[in-house]
Amino acid sequence: YLRHTPKLFEAVRAAVGPDIHLLHDVHHRLTPIEAAHLGKDLEPYRLFWMEDSTPVENQDAFRLIRQHTTTPLAVGEILNTIWDCKGLIENQLIDFIRIHISQIGGLSPARKVAALSEYFGVRTAWHGPGDASPLAHAAQLALELASYNFGVHEGGSFAKETQEVFVG
Repeated sequence: YLRHTPKLFEAVRAAVGPDIHLLHDVHHRLTPIEAAHLGKDLEPYRLFWMEDSTPVENQDAFRLIRQHTTTPLAVGEILNTIWDCKGLIENQLIDFIRIHISQIGGLSPARKVAALSEYFGVRTAWHGPGDASPLAHAAQLALELASYNFGVHEGGSFAKETQEVFVG
């Protein structure tokens, strides 16, 4: 994996050019030093971010990763409160916070995370999985529009049946 992934991104970057954003979700599979190696090896391909490179429960691991790579880091899908991500944000160990708005408790707690993140240069990229309803995505979009540190909106298309229930 650690040898193959940089080759994959080299081929993709060569095929799509420099203007397409490339992201990689590692799904918490690497040790901190492996994540640091991968981030460094991916630097030439200018990823938009490397996501969930190592288990977020060990937040000190992100300090090691940050020291060894300039590849932007994203994390947060499994975090549940502002306290879960406070250290990552205040220590600038991540570039994007990816908390799921309904998981953190709605717009008010998520806005607090966004406000804290503004002070430390961390951008928002709220988790917007395919199983979130159009209402959830609309709430996410409202928060993004009200945040100075909006980074990117994660969303997709909805099944025909979902579109029939949530017209427009």
